[in-house]
Amino acid sequence: MVPVGLFDFEDTSKVSVPSVLAEQIIGQEEAVRAAGIVARQRRHLLLVGPPGTGKSMVAQAIASLLLPPTVEVSVLNNPAKPERPLLEVRTRAQIEAQTAAQPPAGILVAPEQVPDFVSERLGYRCRHCSIFSDPQIAVCPACGQEKFRQSPGPFDDLLSPSNVPEREDSVSTTRVVRGREDLVVFERSDERTLRALDQKDLARLNRAEGQVPRNVIMPLERSVFVQATGASQTELLGDVRHDPYGSHPQIGSPPYSRVVPGAVHEAHEGVLFVDELVSLGRLQRHLLTAMQEKRFPISGRNASSTGASVRVDHVPCDFILVAAVNTSDLGRLMPALRSRISGNGYEILVNSTMPDTEENRRKLVQFVSQEIRRDGRIPHATSKAVEDIVAEARRRARAIDGVSGLSLRLRSLSGIIKASGDLAVMEGAPLIEPSHVQRAVGRSKTAEEQIQSRYGSPFKASMSDLGLSSPPAGADKSIG
Repeated sequence: MVPVGLFDFEDTSKVSVPSVLAEQIIGQEEAVRAAGIVARQRRHLLLVGPPGTGKSMVAQAIASLLLPPTVEVSVLNNPAKPERPLLEVRTRAQIEAQTAAQPPAGILVAPEQVPDFVSERLGYRCRHCSIFSDPQIAVCPACGQEKFRQSPGPFDDLLSPSNVPEREDSVSTTRVVRGREDLVVFERSDERTLRALDQKDLARLNRAEGQVPRNVIMPLERSVFVQATGASQTELLGDVRHDPYGSHPQIGSPPYSRVVPGAVHEAHEGVLFVDELVSLGRLQRHLLTAMQEKRFPISGRNASSTGASVRVDHVPCDFILVAAVNTSDLGRLMPALRSRISGNGYEILVNSTMPDTEENRRKLVQFVSQEIRRDGRIPHATSKAVEDIVAEARRRARAIDGVSGLSLRLRSLSGIIKASGDLAVMEGAPLIEPSHVQRAVGRSKTAEEQIQSRYGSPFKASMSDLGLSSPPAGADKSIG
């Protein structure tokens, strides 16, 4: 992993990083072993421990071990009763047979042959470094930047504004042929090609699809890792979109076309990861039902919406649940849900520290190299800088967990690595040096630590905020 001596390397660019995701997880050997069993036997997993210790990475490692989905799920128009759309589940073989019976429309082209904005919006081209890669991968393997936003939540634009766009399934543009403007639609075909359809191709497809109106809510080519936050019932359980014109035959949208799957459905055949499981609140009981029945209906969830009367029954949701919870929140889990997880899976208490051995120090060196490569915006670190980061992990194990070892609260360590890199970038330094790490550690103090250092106590800080140099008469000076 690292040449001969522990810190016998020039910089972290010389430190190898495993390509297998499970091997990139450090200090959580028991959780990694459980991940292999969970993926193979399709069990559930509850990870208990503090934030930032690699729980989400374990969930992603499980997803990386799964086979691709085998079925596509569609909602079809029901002419006899539009408010009760029909459900169709097609296997890969059935889809391929139907596709073979009908010649494919359009022509296949390479992503490099289409306009840049088309290949970027479809997920092929990185808008940062212009390198082309698999459109199913959200992060560019060349520069580490996000190519597109994955699994956006309903309030992402308000809570965490981002200039990273979502990936689109098709992009329309125009071209001029013999002085006449013609519509062209580009769609993803596979990881190396996309399909270009002109107006004739589109007309032929419309005629074919017109025979069976279809809304594909779970495509065959979908991610096997889905994260749910519990921000709303719609996100977790699905919904039927509102149409102000109802189902008016001329201007309205038919009910089947407005059905939206929830995270429990999108995770069918894959992994549903729920961080902070207790944040689901009363939605835990719906999650339990989905786990038990392995199917959950999609219906309109707003009583005042035109979708309120629409319902699709028996929508499949056979997923592996990987849930994370803090130790202090265990008592807030719904007992029946926890019993369901432990009855068909495992509960793992993750580690917050690991022994201070040479092997584990090597793992931390690997972690530093991984984080720098993932970030993609900071330079590599010298061996001396990495040595200081390992020393900080040792200090944090004593300060936070009260043990002699190395901290596995890796999210906070990652923050120090990135802050060190930012300082190096601002100075124009080619590598992260020990001085950058030391300054980053000083800047990484929590607000409480800064208050204690500057004022001595929270009480004195609050007096300062009020513009009072000393506590008013009669105040309880023991507070804080």
